[in-house]
Amino acid sequence: MRRLLQTAITQQAGIRPEAAAVLSPDDSLTYGELETASNRLAHMLRELGCRRGDRVGLLMPKVPAAIVGLLAVLKADAVYVPLDPAGPPARLARMLEVSGCHSILAAGRTGALLRAAFANLPHRPLLGWLDAAPPPEPGIVCAFTTADLPALPARLPHAINRGTDLAQIFFTSGSTGVPKGVTITHYGVLQFLEWASSYFGLSSSDRASQHPPLHFDLSTFDIFGTLSAGAQLHLMPPAFNVLPHKLAQFIRTARLTQWFSVPSVLNLLAKFDVVHQGDFPELRRVICCGEVIPTPTLMHWMRCLPHVRFTNLYGPTETTIASSHYTLSHCPRHEHEAIPIGTACAGEELLVLDEGLRPVSDGETGELYIRGVGLSPGYWSDPERTRSAFLAFPPGTDTGERIYRTGDLARRSADELIYFAGRRDQQIKIRGYRIELGEVETALGGLPELRESAVVALESQGFAGWMICCAYVPVSGRSVNPRQLRPRLARVLPAYMLPTRWMRCATLPTNPNGKVDRPELRRRFRQAEQQFSEAEAITAASTPGGR
Repeated sequence: MRRLLQTAITQQAGIRPEAAAVLSPDDSLTYGELETASNRLAHMLRELGCRRGDRVGLLMPKVPAAIVGLLAVLKADAVYVPLDPAGPPARLARMLEVSGCHSILAAGRTGALLRAAFANLPHRPLLGWLDAAPPPEPGIVCAFTTADLPALPARLPHAINRGTDLAQIFFTSGSTGVPKGVTITHYGVLQFLEWASSYFGLSSSDRASQHPPLHFDLSTFDIFGTLSAGAQLHLMPPAFNVLPHKLAQFIRTARLTQWFSVPSVLNLLAKFDVVHQGDFPELRRVICCGEVIPTPTLMHWMRCLPHVRFTNLYGPTETTIASSHYTLSHCPRHEHEAIPIGTACAGEELLVLDEGLRPVSDGETGELYIRGVGLSPGYWSDPERTRSAFLAFPPGTDTGERIYRTGDLARRSADELIYFAGRRDQQIKIRGYRIELGEVETALGGLPELRESAVVALESQGFAGWMICCAYVPVSGRSVNPRQLRPRLARVLPAYMLPTRWMRCATLPTNPNGKVDRPELRRRFRQAEQQFSEAEAITAASTPGGR
């Protein structure tokens, strides 16, 4: 049997078919049920003409059927493309167009989204509906539904894929307004899983969280790391993200042994003080990735849960889940102590280089590059972007060695630990989502009410970590306010990319070169934010009981 992403899960189904595999508040699947259902769905995809390397979209809520779907795509020798069921139709249509999906597996309340997205596509993918009932939207035609699957063979389809073949395409924000499709191979994920399973000691006794949305690359570790070990995968309802008490109760009720999420989730739980001293007694490890973890938040968790092992991971989507790790040996001594992104995972190398791609000295800040087994082959159907991000190394050679330019700034300490030091460009992360501010500006540029606009980001102490701030100049004679602009922008951008601060300007400030003066815009937004905070403080002090 070839070693592919789904291989170990099939093996677990053969060893422990009755063991619980995927659990949600409303449904669950054993390993045997997961194997049989995904085999049948894979046969259906092949009957519909899905062939090796074809892309299949996955548009559904986080339910056990979604895990069946992505496994079936891999077993059909295809590539799964997870899509956001809460995203705007125009963005979905663009992703489907870029990836050229052969078909889509959908479920949940996605009928209206599909109808709107299909209206913008010259060629519609085939649609498989994985809910009990057909989609409630007129004009949506299904190639098959779940009612058609029981008649299909339950045996494992013969695989012809190899480890170097693509397994996934994850779309991330693009600075030109077009999302980038990051391609990931079976081999790249397997290399990370091999290291992570050994490092974290994953076993069949684990009960692991599945917190990130399926269209976020961190979900890969949750799904394949957990199921390859024969452990239980607990799907966390997305609604709990804004209900910290429910989220904490989910960890307790599921008796989780592993929690993996972006740090902003830990920040939310700490802010609402829902984690108690000695809480979650069966939790063994907390793993963070996707953004900088605030030291005060980490201190809060480590003091409450002294029995838990805390690890900080780092890595962009282009290098497959994570490329470096740092496990804390003790609670930080003070709130301003920086948390390292650590040292490279097995098979990876982190390079801190200057503009000439030469190593900088310890303690000096340079740009962070990554090379090794996790590097993506590049961006789907976008050779120009691929060439600009994945560089030959050493420069000017033709050895086949490549490095990925992260755009992150970093420094290496004398003890060989790497520390994150900011961004080189206009890219930020909010709740783990990578956002190109240029994409937000491009969307704003499509609004006829605006003559010009610019976007900057300010670091905040809130849950999201960053605030997206928009300065805009209305078209002459138009009366425009943010309440009108936000809904229009929401038609083309997901909610996490919408500006939270707005400033109307007569003209945008420019620098001597005639370009928008972004430092000046940031200064104005900071000043406005400070005035807002001071006004809040004055109001609180003048209110009975205020302090």
